Amino acid sequence: MNAILRILKYLPLAIILVAEVAIIYDFGYQKPVSHQVALVWFYLVVLVVGAVNIAFRYLRKKWRPPRSVWVFDAMLAFFCVALVVDILELTDLRLLQLTQWTYLAIMLLFVREASTIRINYRKRYVNPAQLFVISFLLIITLGTIILTLPNATHSGISIIDALFTSTSAVCVTGLIVVDTGSYFTLFGQSVILLLIQLGGIGIMTFTSYFSYFFKGGATYENQLMLKDMANSDKIAEVFDTLRRIIILTLAIELAGAMLVFFSVTTDQFGSLSSRIYFSVFHAVSGFCNAGFSTLQNSLYETVFRFNFPLHLILAFLLIAGGLGFPILFNFYTYLRHLLLDRLLPKLRSRPPRHRPWIININTRIVIISTIVLLALGTVSIFILEYNNTMAGYSLWGKMVTAFFGAATPRTAGFNTIDTSALHFSTILVVMFLMFVGASPSSTGGGIKTSTLALAFLNIYNLARDRSRIEVFRKQIAANSVHRAFAIITLSIINIGIAIFLITSFDPELKALDVVFETISAYGTVGLSLGITATLSSASKLVIIVTMFVGRVSMLTIMVAMLRRVKHLNYTYPTERILIN
Repeated sequence: MNAILRILKYLPLAIILVAEVAIIYDFGYQKPVSHQVALVWFYLVVLVVGAVNIAFRYLRKKWRPPRSVWVFDAMLAFFCVALVVDILELTDLRLLQLTQWTYLAIMLLFVREASTIRINYRKRYVNPAQLFVISFLLIITLGTIILTLPNATHSGISIIDALFTSTSAVCVTGLIVVDTGSYFTLFGQSVILLLIQLGGIGIMTFTSYFSYFFKGGATYENQLMLKDMANSDKIAEVFDTLRRIIILTLAIELAGAMLVFFSVTTDQFGSLSSRIYFSVFHAVSGFCNAGFSTLQNSLYETVFRFNFPLHLILAFLLIAGGLGFPILFNFYTYLRHLLLDRLLPKLRSRPPRHRPWIININTRIVIISTIVLLALGTVSIFILEYNNTMAGYSLWGKMVTAFFGAATPRTAGFNTIDTSALHFSTILVVMFLMFVGASPSSTGGGIKTSTLALAFLNIYNLARDRSRIEVFRKQIAANSVHRAFAIITLSIINIGIAIFLITSFDPELKALDVVFETISAYGTVGLSLGITATLSSASKLVIIVTMFVGRVSMLTIMVAMLRRVKHLNYTYPTERILIN
């Protein structure tokens, strides 16, 4: 009896999983009418199975979901039943055209059923670093398969180019070997958009939170695992952190899409739907620091080259995404403190409550580093490119372009000027900004702003012959300093190996172009001096690996590969090594 119940429990998930494959086939291939009719009936069966399974789950107390899910299940079941009734009312199946609502219902059913599976992550077998790396590899592989489908492109794509595009999207890099807007169909562009979103936030964030939501709980080991992945301070706050990440991301992207929508006009597109899609695509690409664009020449396209409001909107989107979720949450806490503990008590003539250190040391370091890098980059580009790539711009246009030029190398990858025409000095500035990248726990790459800050603070303390780093009346942990220098060293080694391999495979390429391309790939930026499409297959593989390593970090890969050593209860005598 238990075996039968177990089969009945997981059979709907198996059917819905087949339906997901059917949807990929439906979108990816040109089909005869007979296949389309068969798909219609199959979708009908899936909707019925989904609705019945939701109702059946409430009949057994053991399977009954928590009360927080009841409203969602009721709405989803009603949605499925309404679609079934709507489909059966159509008499001529050959003329039947499935709406996007049917696909949405099946997708929601899949998320609902997949989230009920109990998976226990055991650190003994899989650590957070391994799970993080595996999740990225799985998304890249799935994205590669889907992008090779006939309907994803207008004229087909090779495996290596599909793998390159999928890796670039998941690792939110933006380097492209084929033009996104003209080479991929709407289906292909939507797949890239989904890969960007999953890669920017992380597939584990979505799956873990939905699993917790629909099951109403999680094992202690799962929470320990997710605590490390979500960078949460407390185990009890793990799923609250994941929920806030998802809500904050969607809220910022929605606000960004609305602003982008009003910064362009419908006459610049073929239709209103194209304008909406452009807004959503660029808002997601901007906040996730992906740098993908449906425009052939990115924002350097003639129609959008002088749309400075659009440039500013995208610049602030990518800066927000590059700050990192902990910093954004800390800002939210501070704003809430100003409103509830400072402003409202004054309005009510009450003494304000004292809550010190709301802006923590991580936020202070990241904000100061970000402002310094943006200021130095803006001033440098403004001076160096004033009479070069920005010669025909107004003063306001030059200021906005210089600001955007300082923000986009911080892992975004959009360009509003001709990158190949930059001065050599400007290219060096851009490469430095690409190498540094965004901030920890953000959608960007690079060595991170806090890493650079700790490196400079350590150098400053060594020059003053101080044994520890103190800043903002706090002492920095020695482990943080060790990690910072390990990341810088590993990054330089990775970039050096990639440059060596590419120049070996393609010796005809200019060294500066290769160095720029490699740093851009490692920093998950997406800017290029124009050699990406001309790379050989071997060099493309090198860039693919470099993008992946830059996104997940070499230190994470090493932690995933090497076995952790237990803490030892002894110490050896200390010796000083001669340096310098």
